[in-house]
Amino acid sequence: MHPAGRFFNVIVLALMPAWATAQPDYEVVERVTLRETIHLDGVIEAVQQSTVSAQTSGTVQSLPFDVDDSVTAGELIVQLEDSEQRSRLRQAQAGLEEAEAALVDARQRFNRIEAVHERGLVSRQEFDQARNNLAAARARVERASAAVSEAQEQLSYTRVVAPYGGILTERHVEVGEAVNPGQPLLSGLSLEQLRVVVDLPQKYAELARTERQAQVTLADGRVLETGEMTFYPYANPQTHTFRLRMRLSEPNGSLFPGMLVKVSVPVATREALWVPASSLIQRSELRAVFVLDDQDQPGLRQVRTGVRDNGRLEILAGLSEGERVVTNPSVLVGSERLNPLERTGEESNP
Repeated sequence: MHPAGRFFNVIVLALMPAWATAQPDYEVVERVTLRETIHLDGVIEAVQQSTVSAQTSGTVQSLPFDVDDSVTAGELIVQLEDSEQRSRLRQAQAGLEEAEAALVDARQRFNRIEAVHERGLVSRQEFDQARNNLAAARARVERASAAVSEAQEQLSYTRVVAPYGGILTERHVEVGEAVNPGQPLLSGLSLEQLRVVVDLPQKYAELARTERQAQVTLADGRVLETGEMTFYPYANPQTHTFRLRMRLSEPNGSLFPGMLVKVSVPVATREALWVPASSLIQRSELRAVFVLDDQDQPGLRQVRTGVRDNGRLEILAGLSEGERVVTNPSVLVGSERLNPLERTGEESNP
């Protein structure tokens, strides 16, 4: 006998303690479409992450929050010393009051001249001059009002508030430090909107872009619900990969930027034979299943297996479509009802 056949028979005898007599369950071998996927490492990142910069000059007076602190939208995060801005505001308000008083005087003068002009007691030149003075006074009020608005805005810039709720990740200034417009103050991110980014190999990019399907899984096996999928229209020149981005629909407070997740992306489809994974018997190098013949008698058949998927097992060789495999092989181990062994690709040699 060929050595491989002798080894197979020894393995089978080891599977046959005489104790199982129950009736086996079976399922029919099916040929279905297999969707091949690749599994990549993805990274969770925040959709909203930004650095707040100064919009006016001043000295940092207080920093109510530190790195890693949580803040709510609109909460004060930096207070600048505001004495200069308040002084400019008072000056602008005084200028506005002066311009408004001048407007009142110009209007009164125009009304008097207009009344006597109708009776022909003043010249046309005096009437035009009074009207022009009134228009100029109105313009000065508008200019003074704009100056007040600008001063108020500059004063508001001394109070830096959080643009959205989230976590402070970096502090760029300290209390007592002088800052100028455009200088970074604090960086932060929001935990309310998260997304997953993954780099997809170039050879899979076209099919993935067409199928637009992907599954994101945590280390504990939990599948995350994803939303809109975005493919970057250019490749990384160093890695030749395309970036894929997916919005997470339910961050639920347990996910944080920087976490690694598994991303499964379908890249191909093919026909394959499937059996329940519970039907497989595996001992060392042996992989086999029990197959029922036309008389419902089980025989052990060596098989070559492929991938597993949701409790199913792909069969690459050893079975044909429509054959019946036992799904609870433990009840047959050692049963005297077994037919002689069926072996694929093995024959006895003299």
